Amino acid sequence: MNERRADPEIRLARAYLLRVAEPPATALAAFIRSHGPLEAAKLVREGACPNSVLSETAARRTLDFAERDLAEAARRGARLVVPEDGEWPAWPLLPLDQATARGKPGLSPPIGLWVRGDGRLDEAVVSAVAIVGARAATGYGEHTATELAYGLVRNGMPVFSGAAYGIDGAAHRGAIAAGGPTAAVLGCGLDAGYPAGHTALLNKIAACGLVISEYPFGTPPARHRFLVRNRLIAGLTEGTVVVEAGIRSGARNTATTAGVLGKVVMAVPGPVGSSMSAGCHQLIRESAASLVGSLDDVLETVGKLGASLAGRTPRPRRSTDGLGEEALRVHGALELREARYPERIATDSGVPIDRVRSVLPELELEGLAVRSDDGWRLTSRSRPVSPLGGA
Repeated sequence: MNERRADPEIRLARAYLLRVAEPPATALAAFIRSHGPLEAAKLVREGACPNSVLSETAARRTLDFAERDLAEAARRGARLVVPEDGEWPAWPLLPLDQATARGKPGLSPPIGLWVRGDGRLDEAVVSAVAIVGARAATGYGEHTATELAYGLVRNGMPVFSGAAYGIDGAAHRGAIAAGGPTAAVLGCGLDAGYPAGHTALLNKIAACGLVISEYPFGTPPARHRFLVRNRLIAGLTEGTVVVEAGIRSGARNTATTAGVLGKVVMAVPGPVGSSMSAGCHQLIRESAASLVGSLDDVLETVGKLGASLAGRTPRPRRSTDGLGEEALRVHGALELREARYPERIATDSGVPIDRVRSVLPELELEGLAVRSDDGWRLTSRSRPVSPLGGA
C-alpha cells in the first residue's frame, strides 16, 4: 500500500485548478503536466498562459475557493485525491492520457477527484467492472443488473456505475447486497444530492465504497457533465457491461469510450422488439461489444476464467502499482534489453527532461529501472505490461 500524500500546497493548487475550467480541460491538463500544479496555478491566476488555456479558464480563473472547497469536503466526510497521492489510480487512467495524445477529443484525464467514503481509490479500481444502462429500464434489465453486480462483488470485483435511476441504481443495490464495494461516479458536485430519489442510496454507497466526482462542491447536474463523467466510469474500470440502452444514450456513450480506451466492452441482449435493448443489439451486431448473458460470461470476457461465486484468488499487485502518472509514463518508455538516454525517454514519454532525470533514480530505488553506461533500462522485475493489465 502506497501511503504517499501530496504536499498541502499542491492539493490546494489542484483544488483551485479543478474549479477554474470545465472538464475535460484538455489544454489546462497539458499545461499542468508541463509546468506542475503549483506553477500552473500561479500562471492561470495571472492570466500568463497560452491562449488555449486562457480560453478554458477565462470565465473562472478569479474564483479561488480552494480552501473553502477543501474545508467543505472535510466537513462532509470527503477528500480531494490528486495524482501526487499514493492512492491515485494512475494505471487505470493512463489510457485517457494515451487517447488524448492520439488526438482523441474529450478524454483528458482528471486534474483531481473529490472522493467520499473510507476506502482507498487505488484499491477500489482493482478488477473493477462498470455496469451501465438505461434510466427507463425494464424489470428484466434491473433484475439482470442486480444479479450481475451481486455476482461480481462476490467474486471480489468492485462494481462502478453512475448512481442514476434504472440500471445504475440496480447495479449499486446488487453490489451493496453482496457487501460491496461499489463506486458511483457523479456528473455534479458531491453535495448536489442528485438524483434526489437516490440520496439514501448514495449514503449507502459511501458507507461500503466510494462516491466520486471531478466537479467541485456546488456544481449542479447538467447533461453535458454526465456525458463527460462517462469517460471516468470507462477509464477507472477494466470492463463495461451495458445491460439496457437505447440507440442514442449515455450508456452507449460509456461503452464507446471504453472501446476507445482499449477496455473490455460487453452487452446483454434483450427481447428483439425492445427499444431499451436496441443499443445493446447494435453494439453486438457491430462487434463493438461481446455478448454476455450470464455472470460466467462476464467473468470469462474480462479474463477471470475459472472464477466462481465462492470467490477467487485476488490478483497480485503489479510492481508498478502506486507509481504516479509521470513515473508510469517514464517507466513505459523504458525497454528491457535496450538502454535509453534520458533525452530519448523524455521524447517518448512526453515528460519534461528535468522530471525524467528526477523520476529515473526513484524507479531505480523501487527496483524498476537500472542505470548503465548506455543509459537506463527496465529490470527483469519490471517487465513491460499493457495498460489493460496483460503481460
